[in-house]
Amino acid sequence: MANKKKEVYKPKPMTEGKQALIQGLMQEYDIETAEDIQDALKDLLAGTIQGMLEAEMNNHLGYEKYERSEVPNYRNGSKPKTVRSKYGEFEIDVPQDRQSTFEPAIVPKRKKDISGIEEQVIAMYAKGMTTTQISEMIENIYGFEMSEGMVSDITDKLLPKIGEWQDRPLSAVYPIVFIDAIHFSVRNDGVISKLAAYVVLGINEDGHKEVLSIEVGENESSKYWLSVLNSLKNRGVQDILILCSDGLTGLKDAIQTAFPNTEHQRCIVHMVRNTLKYVANKDMKAFAKDLKTIYTAADEKAALKRRDEVTAKWESQYPSAMNRWRDNWDAITPIFKFSTEVRTAFYTTNSIESLNSCYRRLNKQRSVFPSPQALMKALYLGTFEVTKKWTMPIRNWGKVRGELVIMYPGRMPD
Repeated sequence: MANKKKEVYKPKPMTEGKQALIQGLMQEYDIETAEDIQDALKDLLAGTIQGMLEAEMNNHLGYEKYERSEVPNYRNGSKPKTVRSKYGEFEIDVPQDRQSTFEPAIVPKRKKDISGIEEQVIAMYAKGMTTTQISEMIENIYGFEMSEGMVSDITDKLLPKIGEWQDRPLSAVYPIVFIDAIHFSVRNDGVISKLAAYVVLGINEDGHKEVLSIEVGENESSKYWLSVLNSLKNRGVQDILILCSDGLTGLKDAIQTAFPNTEHQRCIVHMVRNTLKYVANKDMKAFAKDLKTIYTAADEKAALKRRDEVTAKWESQYPSAMNRWRDNWDAITPIFKFSTEVRTAFYTTNSIESLNSCYRRLNKQRSVFPSPQALMKALYLGTFEVTKKWTMPIRNWGKVRGELVIMYPGRMPD
């Protein structure tokens, strides 16, 4: 799909009134540079807001400044307030009333920022920038200081939304679910340690990808995974046909307890990667080619034969390389029920790879996250940046769905 051309603002036709206004501005502010224009605009903005505040107070009291009135409420001086805008900071005098009932609309109480800068901060955070980098960027672009603490305060406003998103209702059936992990360095109570972010991604009945949950920081165990799966159940998930993952400790037992009819499929890509860790560089290409003959075999019987042949071929050089293929064979075999092109829908990491790429960028841009909460905010924002593009079903979904309906009768929604 071709990239949409970015729209460029086109000024409205130059009228005599606009020409006169521009000439007046140039004379009033002695404008010579683009920076002078921004200073002039900042001054005009401050003056306009001040005038609007006075008009709002007139409307609130029912009479204009310096007029006499029998109304018991009346003006009570003003209070200075520093406001941030796209043109920088400026000070205004907010009118006060005796009864403290004045609620300005143009710059509401407790609001100091009219620049829309919060959205910019969140967008930069989503791209993996640190609070220090964002603080420096804001000062460079807008000319006012924004402390790292203020950046954190802005992004902390996301926490309730993250909680709502984590607790949102889910569909009753997910034909395919992936669970994957990526590790981050996080400072917690002054100690830097590696924490895993576990991403639960579902393919719904229409073939669309959904991130169902993101969990940070727990140790892998049957108890932990059971709590994760029970959380999905509590949010409405009644059935999962196939759950694809790497060898996460305790997950297999948890699946059998929470979703006893779900088939656990080991991710073949991870299997291959983990196998090749035991292989010298000079043999990797040949070894990988032999492994491919296993998972692309016509059926389980042929795959088992190829597994034993590959093991016999390489075990003298790499005696431990094929152990996991033997030990995890029951979690590898579900793929052999399906046609070769349908297998790729759930034995590879393709569906989750765009997410992993996003998370790897976070790892490159931040060597250490200051807290587990900061990591969660970054993951949440990064996830939403990626999922905006998920507008189409996964590849060959019609064929995948058709085979799933046949293999798991009565479990796919009509």
